[in-house]
Amino acid sequence: MSANRSGKRILVLRYRFIGDTILTVPFLRNLRYAEPDAHIAWVVAPGSTDVVRDIPYVDEFIDWDPVTSFADCRGKHRTWADKYGFIQELRAQHFDKVYVLKRSFSSAVIAWLTGARARIGFNTEARGFLLTRRVPYRNDQHEVQNFLDVLRADGVPVLDDYLEAWLSDEEQAFAEQFFAANGIAAGEPVIGIHPFAANQSRAWHHDNFAEAANELQRRYGARIIVFGGRGDVELGQTLRERITPEPVLAVGTTSLRQTMAIIARCNVMLCNDSGIMHVTAALNTPLVALFGPQSPVKFGPWGKRCKVLYSAFPCSPCKQKFFEECSPSPRMKPQCMESISVQQVLDAVEQFEGVSSLERRA
Repeated sequence: MSANRSGKRILVLRYRFIGDTILTVPFLRNLRYAEPDAHIAWVVAPGSTDVVRDIPYVDEFIDWDPVTSFADCRGKHRTWADKYGFIQELRAQHFDKVYVLKRSFSSAVIAWLTGARARIGFNTEARGFLLTRRVPYRNDQHEVQNFLDVLRADGVPVLDDYLEAWLSDEEQAFAEQFFAANGIAAGEPVIGIHPFAANQSRAWHHDNFAEAANELQRRYGARIIVFGGRGDVELGQTLRERITPEPVLAVGTTSLRQTMAIIARCNVMLCNDSGIMHVTAALNTPLVALFGPQSPVKFGPWGKRCKVLYSAFPCSPCKQKFFEECSPSPRMKPQCMESISVQQVLDAVEQFEGVSSLERRA
């Protein structure tokens, strides 16, 4: 990240989940195009900065970490005194402009309390009076375009909209060592699966992932890598027992940055709707994404090498209050996820341009 710029001081508010964080990159890139001399600071959650490490469009990360039940947090800003101190730190920076990409009332309050004269954001949650420029929020377009609409409303030209992620030489070397340590030869086809989600009720059933993985190995002779976090270890072991030949596990043993480097070397990824799905799209790794309760129109993977499997039901998209809005299947999954068959997934991989490097077996 750069420093000592002499132009405007601009603050961007978009914090919490890693998926939302990576989807903010096109906004920041176009903002930097328009303001090459500005000091751009980005308020993010501490756990989300890793996914955009080495981003060249931002000069400063500012942690905002109140206690929340909706995402991982460390509670740095737990008390009212902590929150007051955070606002005082922002005010001391004398920002000229704040872009409020969060849609909550509280984020607009933070923008107003900074003292910045220009405050641009979505006209949601009756917070318009706290903003100097109010932008309509659309539910019928992708979140990337919603973010870019904030720039457009402020007269900033939007030149492109692609995702990006950055890997260091050390991280790429780690991936190479990981492959070698697990007996994956150079040029050997690799298919990654991320069968987990923050709420497993919205995930495709793990039996389906195991069946798909077994068939993909049979068809292509591909090695399977299972990705997941620390909370996914038990289910990861279950999948290891059900996939033959045994897959490589990267579940709870690799950092986010190391996981990204491994994903970048995969021929294809198969993911639930998750932050890892967005990371995969940003890395430009071919991707098949499985959607059910949430519409891919707003939060689907953003990229040219992405395929989405989605069955829209009359109740789609839902509020994800499982299972108040619909009856669960015998396997305790919503019917929209159960409607995605293993064959559909196999067909999607087969048709995907990214699988052209894999040799189909008889």
